[in-house]
Amino acid sequence: MPAAFFPPGVPLRKRLFDLALSVPLLVLSSPILALTALVILIVDGPPITFRQPRPGYRSQIFDLVKFRTMRVQQDADGHPLPDAQRLSPLGRTLRAFSLDELPELLHVVRGQMSLVGPRPLLVQYLERYSPEQARRHDVLPGITGWAQINGRNTLDWDEKFRLDVWYVDHWSLALDVRILFLTFWKVIKREGISQPGQATSGEFMGSQDKIDT
Repeated sequence: MPAAFFPPGVPLRKRLFDLALSVPLLVLSSPILALTALVILIVDGPPITFRQPRPGYRSQIFDLVKFRTMRVQQDADGHPLPDAQRLSPLGRTLRAFSLDELPELLHVVRGQMSLVGPRPLLVQYLERYSPEQARRHDVLPGITGWAQINGRNTLDWDEKFRLDVWYVDHWSLALDVRILFLTFWKVIKREGISQPGQATSGEFMGSQDKIDT
């Protein structure tokens, strides 16, 4: 489904705020985007970007685009190797400074994402959410969010989703400004990039409440 430039139900002031920041940021970061793409091509080879369907606002599916941080490597049976083995040294650096997320500014301009909101996760998670957790899709997904500045990948899934829903219930422009400022600070300090012993978060298998029902 094509994105709406002004998605119905999204507060106009939030959308205008996103456009006022994301368009200049996209222009100013274009040299960084071009240089990052060139370095990935030289060091890790093609493809430069990673594309994957993700559920967005009101669970509508869109193709998320990021800079690729993992090598294309498979085991003898043709299955991808674990993330920790496929994450390249260059990819680790890109993630440390969140440079892999820069292409998502295009999604913000298109109206598929916001600068601030719950992170867009995997499509298969949709059926694993509890009704309360599914409320994270009541707002546009974001490049950064309340969970990202409160632990990012070091949080367990239940805590992440609790923070996502808290954001849905307490959104304001002032909160978005605060989250963006703290995101910049977290990137500088390189906090919460991954869970201990893992390259990324582990897979979400479903909330305990949903499993028990």
